[in-house]
Amino acid sequence: MIQTRGSGILLHITSLPSPYGIGDFGPAAYRFVDALERGRQHYWQILPLNPTETAYAHSPYSSPSAFAMNTLLISPEMLVREGYLRKSELEPAPGFPEERAAYEAAAWYRERLFAVAYERFRHSGPDRRFEAFCDGAGWWLDDHALFVALKGHFRGQAWNRWPEDIRARESGALKEMRELLDDRIRKEKFLQYIAARQWSALRRYCTERGIQVIGDIPIYVAYDSVDVWANPGIFKLDEDLRTTVVAGVPPDIFSRTGQLWGNPVYDWAALRERGYDWWAGRIARSAELYDLFRIDHFRAFADYYEVPAGDATAERGTWVDGPGEDFFEALARKHPCFAIVAEDLGANTPAVQALLDRFDFPGMKILLFGFGEGIARTPHIPHNYAPNLICYTGTHDNNTARGWFEEEASEEDRQRFFAYIGRKVAADEVHRELVRLAMTSVARACIVPMQDVLGLGAAARMNYPSTTTGNWVWRMTPEEFAGAPFEWLRGLAELTGRG
Repeated sequence: MIQTRGSGILLHITSLPSPYGIGDFGPAAYRFVDALERGRQHYWQILPLNPTETAYAHSPYSSPSAFAMNTLLISPEMLVREGYLRKSELEPAPGFPEERAAYEAAAWYRERLFAVAYERFRHSGPDRRFEAFCDGAGWWLDDHALFVALKGHFRGQAWNRWPEDIRARESGALKEMRELLDDRIRKEKFLQYIAARQWSALRRYCTERGIQVIGDIPIYVAYDSVDVWANPGIFKLDEDLRTTVVAGVPPDIFSRTGQLWGNPVYDWAALRERGYDWWAGRIARSAELYDLFRIDHFRAFADYYEVPAGDATAERGTWVDGPGEDFFEALARKHPCFAIVAEDLGANTPAVQALLDRFDFPGMKILLFGFGEGIARTPHIPHNYAPNLICYTGTHDNNTARGWFEEEASEEDRQRFFAYIGRKVAADEVHRELVRLAMTSVARACIVPMQDVLGLGAAARMNYPSTTTGNWVWRMTPEEFAGAPFEWLRGLAELTGRG
């Protein structure tokens, strides 16, 4: 349950300014925390920190590991400060674009730096902090580092195409590969260690300034992941380790054939017999990384939609009961203080609401959804809010506030919006009115995407759901950051009791 009234900003790490292709854990992140403090903001919400891949267009919601961190977020400048690189080794840096993330170029550039940093580390003698990190994180790190090394060894092939003895994790075969790939494995552990150090330092900086980090964990994992390869028994797979059913959503007014996500589905009966151990570990890992964390597609804990593997559409899927209260009661016995935010958007069934009520999980409300025909009754309009929720102007999956007004809102929606705020405004004022509505609401927490703080249009949108190109690349330019209205946010926060 959210206990105190506050507000914050949604901005993923990759969207920060940086001279090295994508935002990272470097100096701009610290300046952003300073700006949050100056604006009396108490939350910084980010997207998942897990590794991303070219195959999934670098979506942070499709990762080869639910536990590891994205090493592309390692700051080259911080590597210099930590003594792993010399400043001269950062040059010459390519001319990366400032307004969008250049993942492939950033990865290519960092790989050279990582090779130099690792060689320097390798020849520097024993490092007790590194060994302590490897020991403490070994429960997930050992399999992850081996998986990364095997991926490289087999030239990027999915794990189900590896030799049968390695695919089936026969102990002799894994021992042989660990010996063969020892240096690759150690390098990945080193990079995870550096990412953890840099993120921990940034988290401490946030904590010292009264800022909590809200993380994000997708409920499902990718099939081609260490999670499925190392834990096939907790997913619905056949004897050949292929999916029997996959996740999706049924046909609706937005999609005649539904959405076929393709993720493997959990075998909740098998997980229950194991005390939900894999999920307990995932919650524990999330608690290491974040102060609070949103679980994407929370509904699947109540009931979820599964589609026969191999189907071309989601039309033949069925609804299946999820683990429900038993799951969260088991987690609470192991982690009494876990702080979950439920992504409960869409059809909020009685079973979902029962979970929210039973465990006092805050849900989410989106202002951009509030101005349709049913404005008097919609749960997304402020007069229907309850205190224990997070109000957003929009999320990473929505258009920006200005983009919504200019491109998506009907004339009737605009007129209802004007009537609700009591005056007619131009497109370049819409974002401020929506932020004001969020801040003045009874919701104990309100989060505003950075694009809406800046009043940017649709070109700054982060993601277009169900599309695979042009997503996850928006970045705040140094000029936009310098001109961001944090003093205006401070005034609103103080006026509305959020400061």
